Amino acid sequence: MTILAGDIGGTKTVLAIFDISANGQLRSVREQMFPCADYASLEAVLDAFLRERDHEAFIGACFGVAGPVTHEIAKITNLPWTIDASKLSTKLGGLPVTLLNDLQSTALGTLALPADAFAQVQAARNPDPHGTIAVIAPGTGLGEATLIWDGERYVALPSEGGHADFAPTTDEEIDLLRYLRGIHGHHISNERVLSGPGIGDIYGFVRSNADAFGVGSEPHWLAQEIANGDRNAVVAAAGVANKDPACAKTMQMFVEILGGEASNVALRTLATGGVVIGGGIPPKILPALQTGHFLARFAEKGRFSDWARSLGVRVTLEPRASLIGAAQYVATSKDSKDKRS
Repeated sequence: MTILAGDIGGTKTVLAIFDISANGQLRSVREQMFPCADYASLEAVLDAFLRERDHEAFIGACFGVAGPVTHEIAKITNLPWTIDASKLSTKLGGLPVTLLNDLQSTALGTLALPADAFAQVQAARNPDPHGTIAVIAPGTGLGEATLIWDGERYVALPSEGGHADFAPTTDEEIDLLRYLRGIHGHHISNERVLSGPGIGDIYGFVRSNADAFGVGSEPHWLAQEIANGDRNAVVAAAGVANKDPACAKTMQMFVEILGGEASNVALRTLATGGVVIGGGIPPKILPALQTGHFLARFAEKGRFSDWARSLGVRVTLEPRASLIGAAQYVATSKDSKDKRS
């Protein structure tokens, strides 16, 4: 028996077929990536991916989608697709279809990953085996989710916490807030800072205050790399490698703000099971996350500082976590287990 899983983002869709063993282990049979701009709908992508009678072996399908899911219907942020679970079910011959926010599926995916798929940032002092787990994932945007133990398994709760207010905690960050308001308007969300575009905006802020930060003018080699590539990625790489003082300051501010928001999520959810940092950015800036800047801000929680220092913090290194999580949802659902029995 097999599972159809998908990870649908604003720029690409990844579809996969997984085998599921009797003990619930997943094995990828076939995966393919599709540029979303080349297709009018998810149904069109499915037509390109599925072979004749594939769906007859499926026990269920689940798709992690980059946007909120309401009444089993999702509209993808930054993509003119509307995804309706009931219509997909009809297309797939009545197959049960579930839509999850992509951070829900990412959170579930972390449960199915081996230990070597994580990099430890802070060891847990007294691990709680069934404690609530906070998940935060900076990438193109910022996602947040929570894993809660229901007595039998973990359930992933979605959120749009990335769009909550950015709360600066230093004078530099207050100035950054003012700078960002000049670009984006009055409301500045966490996502405006903790994302790929956020790295670019922090860099712009640092450069616009070059004298105050003592970083000098932009060197020619860096200007060339930015002109010929992805500005945000170039700045992040140069900052992590400490090749340019403005880039290094940018990444210091980024990881400090990420540390503060990661422990905010942990506090809001009482995440005694620790914090998992996902998304596309963290694996690329891992050395910056393993410096004292991230952990110092993570622990700045007043009377809960010692509690924050007791939590395990891990970075997931698996870029397919959302895809795996979608398959994991089907594999662990009661309906799927009943169908397999």
